[in-house]
Amino acid sequence: MITVSNVSVQFGGSTLFKNVNLKFTNGNCYGVIGANGAGKSTFLRVLCGELEPASGEVTMPKEERLSVLKQDHFAYDEYTVLDTVIMGNARLYEIMQEKDALYAKEDFSEEDGVKASELEGEFAELNGWEAESDASKLIQGLGLSEDILYSQMSSLSGNEKVKVLLAQALFGNPDIILLDEPTNHLDIDAVRWLEEFLSEYFGTVIVVSHDRHFLNNVCTHIVDIDYNKIKMYVGNYEFWYESSQLIQRMIKQQNKKNEEKIKELKDFIARFSANKSKSNQATSRRKLIEKLTVEELPASSRRYPFIGFDMDRELGKDILQVEGLTKTVDGVKLLDNVSFTLGRTDKVAFVGESEQAITMLFKILMEEEQPDSGSFKWGVSVTTSYMPVDNSEYFNGCELSILDWIRQYSVKDETETYLRGFLGRMLFSGDDVYKPVDVLSGGEKVRCMFSRMMLFGSNVLVLDRPTNHLDLESITAVNNSLINFKGVVLLASHDHEIMQTTANRIIEILPDGGCLDRQGTYEEFIDFKKANGLL
Repeated sequence: MITVSNVSVQFGGSTLFKNVNLKFTNGNCYGVIGANGAGKSTFLRVLCGELEPASGEVTMPKEERLSVLKQDHFAYDEYTVLDTVIMGNARLYEIMQEKDALYAKEDFSEEDGVKASELEGEFAELNGWEAESDASKLIQGLGLSEDILYSQMSSLSGNEKVKVLLAQALFGNPDIILLDEPTNHLDIDAVRWLEEFLSEYFGTVIVVSHDRHFLNNVCTHIVDIDYNKIKMYVGNYEFWYESSQLIQRMIKQQNKKNEEKIKELKDFIARFSANKSKSNQATSRRKLIEKLTVEELPASSRRYPFIGFDMDRELGKDILQVEGLTKTVDGVKLLDNVSFTLGRTDKVAFVGESEQAITMLFKILMEEEQPDSGSFKWGVSVTTSYMPVDNSEYFNGCELSILDWIRQYSVKDETETYLRGFLGRMLFSGDDVYKPVDVLSGGEKVRCMFSRMMLFGSNVLVLDRPTNHLDLESITAVNNSLINFKGVVLLASHDHEIMQTTANRIIEILPDGGCLDRQGTYEEFIDFKKANGLL
């Protein structure tokens, strides 16, 4: 349990949040949300004692152990994977080191024997004899091979290090787990395993994440940072989002049929309280929601960008025909005889272990790369817009302002009035439009790329992990735009919710470079793989 009492945090004279009073208890998972820059990661740093608040205090029982997902991917390069994971329980690792040092002594004394006996007793109490097997289970659950346990951390890829550090945070049954963006760089299978692990977890979990599906599956409460305050609400992210939207509509229409709005909210609460969940805490969550009053629901200052794609031209019958595409890079066969045909109603999510393979397929289709063999042909009516996973070539070294940058792509209207209105809907207002694009944040650059795509009026969208760097508000806007788009979509994403709600067809690029092509939603695809022993 963590108790936050009257905590305030300031940076550079401005207040991130003030007078925060919260209690985090065992058996619950708390999702921390807020706009970019609101102070989510800062709040976690305050909770774990890394950052002193300007006022107030954070307390937790001395006997409880706190575990934090580390962000420095190079901090453990000199250690093995096994040692790194076990370091998640610092006292256990310390005992192991002390034991090894004692037993290595040439002049092992009677006093050393007594000390060793004490250490062995504490080692057993901390489940030290199961430490290696526990570490192995975590590593394998996150999709890594057991063989990696004795490898040096320095030899691992960035994605592998992320998984090892996550295993470290989960190791040894800590009482409290703090996780900042734990699903970043995780594949879908690893995210699903983590969801199941946290849903069954006995302790207190506090997590910052932009993954709505993950927040919905694991969270019993939402902790919202908004209006320089931090408030806690019962329910998962979907409940928070829908109730906040209803409250916003109430605020805008305060003098218009308030009683009807209150009835709508009460009906909404009743509907959610009857909603089933996979989580063990579902029953207690429903009871808490049933006790809610309208006054306890959230109001939000969030701003959602407008993202919408209009087609300048209707699609014809033929969209895309791919025949036998094969590509090898640095001796690794990424694509092997990949073939498929797209129709005018297809919205396809591309999935697979190798993100490089999917990116290569998209680059070939966009004629940025050449296949080793095979061919593809777009239909004569097709116009495409492409969102690459790496947009640096559009911004690096570019001294243009946002206004002049977007003007390059506006063939219909280049006037400042039109472009300002367009950028305003993407949350670039006032003097923001004069900022040079090479100094923009990752999220701002992605919003620029979406603005560029919207100007083209294309009928086919090719999107390679388009929500990277975006906050929850922008991700929601992207999701809604793809649901409403009338054209064809080729999509690769880590966002389960976007794939589930957008795609009507799934193409998996297999480890050997081939492909598995199935009609249906993403969850239907997962069910198919489970039923056929492919998961």
